[in-house]
Amino acid sequence: MADDYALPKGDLMKGKKGVVIGVANHQSIAWGISAQLAAQGAELAFLHLPGMERRVQPLAESVGVKTVVAVDATDDAQMDSAFAAIEADLGTIDFFVHSIAYAPRDEIKGSFVENTTRAGFLQAMDISVFSFVDCANRAARLMPNGGSIICMTYLGSERVIPNYNTMGVAKAGLEAATRYAARDLGPAKIRVNAISAGAMRTLSLAGIAGGREKLSQGRAMSALKEDTSMEGVAGAALWLLSDLGRSTTGEVVHVDAGFHMIGLPDDFGAEGS
Repeated sequence: MADDYALPKGDLMKGKKGVVIGVANHQSIAWGISAQLAAQGAELAFLHLPGMERRVQPLAESVGVKTVVAVDATDDAQMDSAFAAIEADLGTIDFFVHSIAYAPRDEIKGSFVENTTRAGFLQAMDISVFSFVDCANRAARLMPNGGSIICMTYLGSERVIPNYNTMGVAKAGLEAATRYAARDLGPAKIRVNAISAGAMRTLSLAGIAGGREKLSQGRAMSALKEDTSMEGVAGAALWLLSDLGRSTTGEVVHVDAGFHMIGLPDDFGAEGS
């Protein structure tokens, strides 16, 4: 299962231990990152959302993950228990990958102003942003020798993306939280960064209206004229989580085939367009 795409193998992460929260299936970004880290010698533990055991356990076994814990990231008692299990298994850690987000489906379509509710907005911020702050705080306590923390964001934090709405606002909050966490944890030699990945075939994309169109439009408007690749996202994560990422912190790294920098499509203003 770890060989669904090209995995450069080596020992860049040999001797390093860390945690990934958010593996859902073999197409999830969290899994792509996990597989690449494992191929480079990292020892991993998984935290995943409840109900995902059937999909996550085989993936964990394929890369030798022993600690796999289902956890509701909004429940402090469950988070306490999950991190106690991590500490019992790994002791100290060197890295943490945060890859969970959520907004109610009714609030990521149509009008942002009309469809956003107080309850839905707070839930999106809790799961998508505060859970990262909470994880960073807990993970930092297990990093006495410094380390690296990353989270996953998307261009909808910076620009208006149709049918992204509340999630876009939450991702903006996540990116701000990344910078503040980088400032606070820097003296402990803990780096904190975000990866802004382009649209990819994941469960998250499937939950967004017009997801398939986002893929095709992203490809057409990208500088490289190609889809965002899992290899590219996992490679960026490997860089940031390894010693190669030294001196890089507080950054939002775009891995989207250059989609983020394009203002207008190439055929804009062409005859008949």
